[in-house]
Amino acid sequence: MLRPITPELRPVVERLWQLYRHDLSEFRGSLPAADGLFPLRLLLPYLDDPDRRTYLIEDGGPPLGFAFVSRLAEGPLLMSEFFVVRAARRTGVGRAAALEVLGCHPGRWEIPFQEENPGAARFWRGVAAAVAGDTWSEERRPVPGKPHIPDDVWITLDAP
Repeated sequence: MLRPITPELRPVVERLWQLYRHDLSEFRGSLPAADGLFPLRLLLPYLDDPDRRTYLIEDGGPPLGFAFVSRLAEGPLLMSEFFVVRAARRTGVGRAAALEVLGCHPGRWEIPFQEENPGAARFWRGVAAAVAGDTWSEERRPVPGKPHIPDDVWITLDAP
């Protein structure tokens, strides 16, 4: 299900990034650049930083999404970005991938999401309950440098 990103997979992740940023634009108001593409500047650190891991989500066919993990060295671990293409949503692929990511990196996790994205809110609360039962927590935190958008919700849990 998870495939670590290698240099030859970088173009695949860059294309999936465009779909991801497009999805987020509904909730965050971000727009593409003049060339019609969403900037890659937020993606690039995940491709080269040893304190981060980037995974392609697959299920025996084409790529279905990605998961970006950061703060590997000092924690708590952070699910920095997580994306599943629309056609694969609500099929169990995303849940299986999220559980696999958490299982690959046991320890304390923080998982942010936008409450105004109801699908993400249901998804991450369901994953938290599957991993940690009722021992997880959530809090709202402002988005740094963006006081005009709603606070993010941050789940904290311990993954075995």
